[in-house]
Amino acid sequence: MSSFIVADRKTDYLLPPSLDDWLTEDHLAWFIVEVIDQLDLSRVTRQYAGRGSKAHHPATLLAILVHGYANGVFSSRKLERATCDSVAFRYLAAGSHPDHDTLATFRRRFLDELSDLFVQVLELAREMKLFKLGNVCLDETKIHTNASRHSALSHGHIEKLEGRLKAKVQELLALAEQAGQADGPDGGFEQAYNAQAAVDAATMPVVATGVTQAPNDQEQVAPMLATLTAQAEVLGVAECLIADTGFCSEKNLQACVAANIEPLLAVARDEHHPDWRERHSESDPLPADATPMQAMAHRLKTKAGRALYALRKQTVEPVFGIIKSVMEFRQFSLRGLKQVTGEWALVCLAWNLKRMAVLRPQ
Repeated sequence: MSSFIVADRKTDYLLPPSLDDWLTEDHLAWFIVEVIDQLDLSRVTRQYAGRGSKAHHPATLLAILVHGYANGVFSSRKLERATCDSVAFRYLAAGSHPDHDTLATFRRRFLDELSDLFVQVLELAREMKLFKLGNVCLDETKIHTNASRHSALSHGHIEKLEGRLKAKVQELLALAEQAGQADGPDGGFEQAYNAQAAVDAATMPVVATGVTQAPNDQEQVAPMLATLTAQAEVLGVAECLIADTGFCSEKNLQACVAANIEPLLAVARDEHHPDWRERHSESDPLPADATPMQAMAHRLKTKAGRALYALRKQTVEPVFGIIKSVMEFRQFSLRGLKQVTGEWALVCLAWNLKRMAVLRPQ
């Protein structure tokens, strides 16, 4: 006779079940609640008028959003469903079920406040001795916009159509349709934002974020330095800024020096397979009359400089890889530069909490 565990779905619990018993001790949801309970949410809570029916507490909604972004759930409708069919989300929502409109409105309304919460989480990580600002690696990644490629026309195509604008509306629509068919999903330009992140090399939290529509990165060093300087009183002073050749310019080098942060910006792209002698040898002595750019290029060729620059591939690039492949964030849910800037801060906040959960003493 086979002995099986009987699946009894009819008998009620003698005592009310506790969601606490249904989550593992190291579950991320526990840590998210623990951290958010320590944040100062007064900038958010005081914006509620207190009229009408009772609102869901911002801490509850924030916990749901952060856990969603940390686990690849970005849609407000999917988050609403998750509060019903996911144990972790039911725990975060404390048995309540905020509807998708409430979640979407909260996300849009308080994106500006996320920058303050972002710094608060980093400050808490510093207090927990999970993070100490030191060498910072800066890089960018392309995140797709929440838009169709076929809804936008390139500048070149607009110029081609300029002489036909006085033609009939039907003819213009036909031309636009032809242009849409000619530009397939696998060709032409990509509609994406340039998402920036500065990552601490030692423990890999994102310490500064930014989003731009600029195709290159040379203008992005100054905003990052401004952010790091503004946060210095709370998070400490960065020692060195490490970035690839896309960020290198004389102006950016001088900006780093002015901010008392040592620049280590690649002057040129490294060879993929350099000679082994080059990897294990020191460069020639630096001339006495070398310019700051030449001095930085010389340091990049030293053993210490090469080892320090190598941190970039070990920190910021893996962070982008995890955000895109594990957290599955490859496209913004919101539209407009201001909105996506706040959403990117939310993504990086979720990453920081995932990282802190791993680094915390078990």
